[in-house]
Amino acid sequence: MGTLIEEIFSRKLDRRVHAGEIVVAPVDYAMSHDNTTPLAIESFEKLNRPLWDPDRVIVVFDHMVPAPTPQAAELHQRIRAFIAANGITKVFTEGICHQVMVEKGLVRPGDIVVGADSHSCTYGALGAFGTGMGSTDVAVVFATGKTWFRVPETIRVNISGSLRPGVFAKDTVLRLAAVLGVDGATYQSLEFGGPAVEAMGLSDRMTLSNMAVEMGAKAGLIEPSQGILAYVEDRSGGPASTVRATPDARYVRTVDLDISSLEPQVACPSEVSNVVDVGSVEGEHIDQVFIGTCTNGRFEDLQQAASILSGRRVSPRTRLVVTPASSEVYLAALKSGAIAALVQAGAQITTPGCGPCIGRHQGVLGAGERGLTTQNRNFRGRMGHPDSQLFLASPATAAATAVEGVITDPRRFLS
Repeated sequence: MGTLIEEIFSRKLDRRVHAGEIVVAPVDYAMSHDNTTPLAIESFEKLNRPLWDPDRVIVVFDHMVPAPTPQAAELHQRIRAFIAANGITKVFTEGICHQVMVEKGLVRPGDIVVGADSHSCTYGALGAFGTGMGSTDVAVVFATGKTWFRVPETIRVNISGSLRPGVFAKDTVLRLAAVLGVDGATYQSLEFGGPAVEAMGLSDRMTLSNMAVEMGAKAGLIEPSQGILAYVEDRSGGPASTVRATPDARYVRTVDLDISSLEPQVACPSEVSNVVDVGSVEGEHIDQVFIGTCTNGRFEDLQQAASILSGRRVSPRTRLVVTPASSEVYLAALKSGAIAALVQAGAQITTPGCGPCIGRHQGVLGAGERGLTTQNRNFRGRMGHPDSQLFLASPATAAATAVEGVITDPRRFLS
């Protein structure tokens, strides 16, 4: 008798667990990346304990790759020395941590996975409890293999209806952000369900779960479908069992969202919840369009963009940066012809990683510039200068905007 998150913790602790309880639970994997590992190392070394399990600590180089400054290169050196000294086996430099974790089969239904990155909630797309923690807390997990949680209460989000052409999962979650607000699910779990979610593939599910934290949630969980279980088994090389909420699960709130009449959505500066239909801002000038990130840098996203940009050119009034979420995504997009179509349209393709999204390198904004991006956050200064502005939208809206140089409804380009 529990929500998805209660069932996960009950299974992990081998006893009935309820929302509100404070528990100490074992962790399946702990992840940090090149932006958060240095502080985790510093805190871990103060504990004066051996690494809990070198096979269950994961380090991903993704935020500053290739190293854009000498300082970043020095941080990478320190991280690599720590990896070598502790025999850490799972080290990746092939894309965004959350995408790589899923591709490598390191996330399974029912797991507890913590990451020194707020978007670790992405793992809920596979029915795992994934959550972000500070580097100091992750350092304790490095040493002990466990950590404490207050089991979150759950908001159930029932999504029904079918998306019309030109409208996508990103539009759905932006509309939800408008409904809940940026703090509407603080320290709670969002549990996505309903017929529309059940029909979604992995990429769309990851988009929903990824943005749960933008509403304050600790996790964004989805019951695994048979297709998700098959994916996990193929990637992990072992059997996977489903996890599901019980019929009598208790929720603190239920949100019903019918997406049948949903329009393409745009989150305007400078809050994720400042969401309007695309028609309300159509025609607004954009200096740079960015397609990528752990929210929308997957193969399906690049395909969406390429289908609009194929045979067209990026407007001379703007520029387009495209960052595949991983090397695997990059290769698939190369094989399909999507990368060629994007390059021929005038896009700049960058190394898989997080650089533009966090305003570090590979395409940041200057003072007074306006960007439209497929990422998850549009705070002031998120993608560069604090006097720049960010709009959030789907890859299709981003591609249409790149063609016109102004915010554009992608349905104009659909046959």
